[in-house]
Amino acid sequence: MFDGIRESLDGFFNKIRGKGNKLTEQDVKDGLRTVRMALLEADVALPVVKEFMTGVSEKAVGSDVLTAVEPSQQIVKIVHDELIRLMGPGNAEITLQPNHATTIIMMAGLQGSGKTTTTGKLANRLKSKGHRPLMVAADLQRPAAIDQLKVLGEQLEIPVFSETGLTPPDLCEKAVAFAKANKHDVVLLDTAGRLHIDDALMTELAEVQKKTQPHEVLLVVDAMVGQDAVNSAKEFDARLPISGVILTKLDGDARGGAALSVRHVTGKPIKFVGVGERLDRLEEFHPERMATRILGMGDIVSLVEKAQQVLDKEQAAAFQDKMVKDRLTLDDFLTQLRAVKKMGSFKDLLGMIPGMAGLKDLDASDEQFGTVEAIICSMTAEERKGPHLIGTSRRQRIAKGSGTNVQDVSRLLKQFEEVTKQLSSFSKAAKMVDRMIPGSASPGQRVLSADERKSIKKRRKAEKQRRKAGRR
Repeated sequence: MFDGIRESLDGFFNKIRGKGNKLTEQDVKDGLRTVRMALLEADVALPVVKEFMTGVSEKAVGSDVLTAVEPSQQIVKIVHDELIRLMGPGNAEITLQPNHATTIIMMAGLQGSGKTTTTGKLANRLKSKGHRPLMVAADLQRPAAIDQLKVLGEQLEIPVFSETGLTPPDLCEKAVAFAKANKHDVVLLDTAGRLHIDDALMTELAEVQKKTQPHEVLLVVDAMVGQDAVNSAKEFDARLPISGVILTKLDGDARGGAALSVRHVTGKPIKFVGVGERLDRLEEFHPERMATRILGMGDIVSLVEKAQQVLDKEQAAAFQDKMVKDRLTLDDFLTQLRAVKKMGSFKDLLGMIPGMAGLKDLDASDEQFGTVEAIICSMTAEERKGPHLIGTSRRQRIAKGSGTNVQDVSRLLKQFEEVTKQLSSFSKAAKMVDRMIPGSASPGQRVLSADERKSIKKRRKAEKQRRKAGRR
């Protein structure tokens, strides 16, 4: 996602940095020409490209930037701010009714956009926040759409309303009445789509909207289809009171044009983005975070939020304690590995770490996570606690049990040994810093003064020299 745009922007910034502290207007224009081509290749709508280029050019060729001490840094900020302006402001909040009154959410979009799956994801998200959602199978156009929603309902343990012999508008109206009578505080209407927009579709959706009076009309847009997604969003917005957009399939090989264009074309906020097939892979959309990821600057805030959702604080504390005491086992390693897997794909996590987005060839795929897990699970409890016990015959048995080879097992054991040493050293160093830096001590722990720290360092150096002399 956004790889082409990111690479072009990197090239633009590198050219500017190469000019030193003096930039000319021509330097900026030459660099932006490459960026313009990258945006068009990424399926960004032409009017959006023009507005973006105008905004950046006007600010980047000003005298304050051209003569600044660090003009390249100022231009990075200008591009960052323009990206945010194109995609924002963000508003991920769903308009929920007060006092647990029933909130009606109408889902709209073309067939194949991922509307039904997104309905399940949004219902799951609302359920996790304490709501009682009801999903409504109102897509009578696509074969098996009702069955698909029922399967999702069973997986999520969320009820699905469906009934034969009714038109979609009448079905939705009856479902809303059912929800109110049974104290469901959120109703999600999974309406029908088409392969393309036509009068029959829009008339049906308009009738559903008229009979149910939804508080939110969310347009589900497939980011993979690029410019077509923008065109369909524009037509839906002209016929329905769209309140927000959900972009799906942002974890695929989409070129990113829809994310940069939909907000500008419709004037409606992007509320959520789908970033995977699993039913918990629906994230709030934050323009400023997306802008930093496009620029390769990472998204630490989102990474921390993901970690807080899946990592157990007590387990993390125990893990750190074992690192310090050099007692880390393969069981501990597997526990942390599984926690990381819950956070999403490894590729997505890399994109959230500053400077890591460009590491395309890093040898750490999701499939390899599965291989590591299979190898560890093929070990006995004794072997996981003491990897040093694993000799040749045991490695052969583990390889056979995990469907791998002896080389894979040996590689994992070697990597585990190296990782545990590095983690232990890092953790011990961090604890030493905590004890020695003023203000970082734990409650009741005395803070060492600067003179005391200097004296300790001197004694350690002298002791090291005496040991060295004794070995001679």
